[in-house]
Amino acid sequence: MTLDEFETLEHGAPETVTLEFIGGRLAVKPARDGDHGTIVMSVLRQCMEQRPELGLYTGRGLVVEPDRAGRVRADGALAPLGTFAGHGEWSHPAGVLMVLEVTSRDPVANQRIRSQKRDGYAAAGIPVFLLIDRDQDTLTVHSEPEGGTYRLDPAFPYGAAVEVPAPVGITLDTRPLTSR
Repeated sequence: MTLDEFETLEHGAPETVTLEFIGGRLAVKPARDGDHGTIVMSVLRQCMEQRPELGLYTGRGLVVEPDRAGRVRADGALAPLGTFAGHGEWSHPAGVLMVLEVTSRDPVANQRIRSQKRDGYAAAGIPVFLLIDRDQDTLTVHSEPEGGTYRLDPAFPYGAAVEVPAPVGITLDTRPLTSR
């Protein structure tokens, strides 16, 4: 599938269907359940409390991958307030400090997050990729993108206080994740 074909299909899709284009392939992002939304809201609140000049933009369409041919909708894109003002549906990731992804109950989609989306975010130069993995009960902080991969990727169990490195510079309390 070409990028043009994806964009045509994506524009005609119902609002209830979220499509992504990763590695030259069409992907359907699974519907979010209540726990997913609660996790995203917990991260959003902590980000805004500690860094009020930033916003965690949910569902933001980002242009990723080395050739900028990928189109993904991050569960959250942390950027200075106003970063996406005037943008259309898809934004280049300039100004994005961190992306957040929370796994779903779909193993195929989760594998895409753990590999293709992670690599796309790294190739786009997004400094931090935060993965909340509900299958593993972990939070992984991918950072220091270089050559299309993240050099660092420590994982922390739910319940830990997690230091998210610069340029984000916050501490996430993951105790709220233990009941999800």
